[in-house]
Amino acid sequence: MEALFDGIRTTDFHDDTHRNIVSLRESENLFDDLTDSPEGWQSAINLETGTKSHTYVSNQPIIDRPFEEAAYNEAIDYPFDHWTDTRYSNGSFGVWYGTDTLETGIYETVHHWRKGLLKDAGWDNIEGVVGERKVYNVRCDSVLLNFIPKLTTFPSLIDSENYDYTHQVGTRMHYEGHPSLISQSARCEGEIYAIFNPQTLSNP
Repeated sequence: MEALFDGIRTTDFHDDTHRNIVSLRESENLFDDLTDSPEGWQSAINLETGTKSHTYVSNQPIIDRPFEEAAYNEAIDYPFDHWTDTRYSNGSFGVWYGTDTLETGIYETVHHWRKGLLKDAGWDNIEGVVGERKVYNVRCDSVLLNFIPKLTTFPSLIDSENYDYTHQVGTRMHYEGHPSLISQSARCEGEIYAIFNPQTLSNP
């Protein structure tokens, strides 16, 4: 374990990350009454996105604050309040996970969905199972311990099934108060961020 942390590089990170979570709400196309063309729907979405005010700019904060807090609780607080066994946690503390791209988040999500929920339901070999997801962009401002240069020497960091080693790493990170780490996804070539300190996250 000491060899992993010996000479570890850090990355001073100030950017958005992608947070892919379960959504119980069914998506609706708000523009399908304007046109039957999918291209038209996308044009309307692009127009709305390009002209809509930022979510957290409000002239009536006393009214809008509960909605801001709901987004924060959903996108940031949940894994710190509901501890589960994950790659870097044995379930005795919370870890928040984000990815560098939407694609990386999808690879991670599909793996865990198939391995967990669908397998438990006996649906892991059924084609066409659909689930609603929601993706947030969440700002992260943190010094990340960068494990990517260590992957060749410590391949257990991206073991696709066994988390024994990464549980030890995460337990040390949590105990010593290190805020965050960056590593490669075990599912694709993308990057994942494991955040141990919620104060480094903002603006979902």
